[in-house]
Amino acid sequence: MKENINQGGAGPRSGLYPPLEPFQQRMFDMPGGHRVYVEQCGHPEGEPVVVLHGGPGGGCSPGMRRFFDPAHYRVILFDQRGCGRSTPNAAVENNTTWDLVADIERIRAEFGIERWTVFGGSWGACLALIYAQTHPDRVKALVLRGVFTMTQGELDWFYGGGAGGFWPEPWISFSHMVPREERADLIAAYHKRLFGKDANEQARFARAWAGWESALAVLDPGEGRGYPSGAYALAFARLENHYFVNGGFLDGDGYILRNMGRIAHVPGHIVQGRYDMICPPHTAYALHRAWPGSTLRMIQTAGHALSEPGISSELVGIMDTLRA
Repeated sequence: MKENINQGGAGPRSGLYPPLEPFQQRMFDMPGGHRVYVEQCGHPEGEPVVVLHGGPGGGCSPGMRRFFDPAHYRVILFDQRGCGRSTPNAAVENNTTWDLVADIERIRAEFGIERWTVFGGSWGACLALIYAQTHPDRVKALVLRGVFTMTQGELDWFYGGGAGGFWPEPWISFSHMVPREERADLIAAYHKRLFGKDANEQARFARAWAGWESALAVLDPGEGRGYPSGAYALAFARLENHYFVNGGFLDGDGYILRNMGRIAHVPGHIVQGRYDMICPPHTAYALHRAWPGSTLRMIQTAGHALSEPGISSELVGIMDTLRA
């Protein structure tokens, strides 16, 4: 296929839009005993875009509203099951990828939206791709960052020592939380503690799980990003581990790439940090190669996080271009 790769980060880009408050906030009662927080901001009659946060279990933040021109876009954000302002917190019952795909469709139908742009990063990029493959007629375009496709190879990289080879200090802290004989499968070892009966142990391992990912999220962590709060860490760690233990509830390894034919006609815009330690660039490149309708912008001096300046400005630039 003809390559369509732009080396992002060169030349001026739009900055983030000013902080924005929602014009609507509400709780959706979903099947399975979950209540999901949903908000809308920007133009009530504008071009609809739905934002899918990372994790699983990361929740939305006010900064995620700032990538879209509020005079043009109607922005829908929601906290996925079990995290953020959704309840019950950290709950894994009736919490699968397919429950989330169904939730996205319920939100779309409730708001009377025919088609929308789907914007997501990391796990949010994975969920966006699965949603689009399931409901291709509902997706106008995909805008993805820090691509993750829920393969065993990606999990092995981050929890099997690959990333730890570049960050040995936090890796030793993370992996040595469990006895030597359990370190060959850290996802399973942490699962035992995150879902055990000891609440203090749950909290301790949740902070370690979330802290390992947080330490590697940006290219330059400065003096150290520290550990997330206890409540956030518990939801993040339990949900992420629950999804990883179950292979994302997908039908076999490589599910997303095998099904790219379903969305070959959907325009895609991929933004990837060259030095992303959590979701290395080869996954974004493989996705781009399998997707004729996509562009890939490789940000040369960026890691994984949405907050990386080069990634942020590139995403704003893409959304401004789609607006035009």
